[in-house]
Amino acid sequence: MLAKLAPQTIMLVTLFFAFGCVCSLVMSLGGRRQRRVKTDLDRLDSWFQNGAEAPVTIDAARERLSLPVRERLIRPALKRIARLFYRWTPAQNETDLPQKLLQAGSPGGLNARDFAALKYGLTFILGIVAAQVSTYLTPNISTRFMIAAAFGIIGFLLPTFILRYLVRSRQEDVVKRLPDSLDLMLVSIEAGMGFDGALQKVADKSRSVLGQEFSRLLNEIRMGKPRREAMRSMADRIGTEEVSGLVGAVIQSESLGVGISGVLRQQAALLRQRRRQKAEEKAMKAPIKMLIPLVLFIFPTIFIVLLGPAAIRMIMMFAS
Repeated sequence: MLAKLAPQTIMLVTLFFAFGCVCSLVMSLGGRRQRRVKTDLDRLDSWFQNGAEAPVTIDAARERLSLPVRERLIRPALKRIARLFYRWTPAQNETDLPQKLLQAGSPGGLNARDFAALKYGLTFILGIVAAQVSTYLTPNISTRFMIAAAFGIIGFLLPTFILRYLVRSRQEDVVKRLPDSLDLMLVSIEAGMGFDGALQKVADKSRSVLGQEFSRLLNEIRMGKPRREAMRSMADRIGTEEVSGLVGAVIQSESLGVGISGVLRQQAALLRQRRRQKAEEKAMKAPIKMLIPLVLFIFPTIFIVLLGPAAIRMIMMFAS
């Protein structure tokens, strides 16, 4: 009976059986791990009650053993895989990638090694899945290889595109909200508040990326970090010319003893002027960008509507 089955069907049944075995093994290991937690905690309690010395404190052991399986098992395994894949990362990405992740807000708590493991792991997984699925679509081996390679390339490039999108969206949100935030800081300073109090006012009123960065800036200052270094760190985390110019102007005003209110008013006016110039630049580029869809889609349709009847009549005249 097995000889009558197609090879694809046998492969599919084998894959499902292997997947079920792996899931059962993971669930059994997870259940055994959870059952061992209480036993380990009871053993540590008995050690401390009997006065025996333990290598770790009971609180640290409870905290480590109470973590979910994802933090105790999966994430350390991913870190080991990331350490292996990170060796293949080009030297230029070793310096650019941490900065990009920082500007993206450290999504998911990923560092450079985790991101490299995600890229190579996604490339491998999508390539394998595409290769298996393509066996049911076409018998041509070269076509299967092309499909698997295409999905592998997609898996390799997709995390980079998502990271760039996160960086760009954060920067656009900061640039959009920065002039209004500077106006609020200016009003607060003119009302008698200090610079840190004005930053705290913006952080409390705004729930955006800029408000979060101002809150982090204030926390670093309270922890003893110099204001100049904290502001430069904020400019590096955001990575825009507008924020870098603002930070440079504020630092220069503090070093020269110039009033901060005038600097904020000038920076707000400068940011609005840059926004207006960018809007005018986009408006001037719009006709050139509209030319491509006009030539490819609109003009052919107009020609068909106008010249179609005449072409049909000419064809009928020559045919008769």
